Amino acid sequence: MSISDITTFEVKSTNDLRPTLENELVKLRPLEELDFSALYEAANDPLLWAGHPSKDRYKKEVFEAWFKDALASNSALVILDKAQNRVIGSTRFYYYQPHFSEIAIGYTFISRSHWGGRFNKAVKSLMLDYAFQFVNKVWFHIDPSNIRSQMATKKLGAVYSHTDQLDSVLYDWFELPKSAWIG
Repeated sequence: MSISDITTFEVKSTNDLRPTLENELVKLRPLEELDFSALYEAANDPLLWAGHPSKDRYKKEVFEAWFKDALASNSALVILDKAQNRVIGSTRFYYYQPHFSEIAIGYTFISRSHWGGRFNKAVKSLMLDYAFQFVNKVWFHIDPSNIRSQMATKKLGAVYSHTDQLDSVLYDWFELPKSAWIG
């Protein structure tokens, strides 16, 4: 299955896939072309990508291709640290399956200066609260070697479902039904 074969997220309006969400720690807003420099600054760290399928995304030319794809997805969000008013990463909604009432959250990265659970949980909580207004299940696709992301996803209440390919890449699929989300 290919992400490009998936139906676009069609709920109340075209902006529903690119909401602006915020809590006390972070603000998520739609990715814009002007965000490239600040986002690349957050992404320019080889250790950040060690657990991702594209381990060389810290290289500018590789990141540029990812950035163009993120803009074209019309679903990428920038993650800002509200206290510092600084871009610290990105995430997005994708893999919307209306007939199954499910969507995926992923393509997430947060600069290592903000690792440790607090920021990731704040981001994912905003996204899950938002998504569960429209769907009954959220998927997370995680590189099988990315133990850090697997543990963080389990802390949200998601459970391992299976391993399968998506866009020719092998992922562990974790699912979180709406009924299991405790916020």
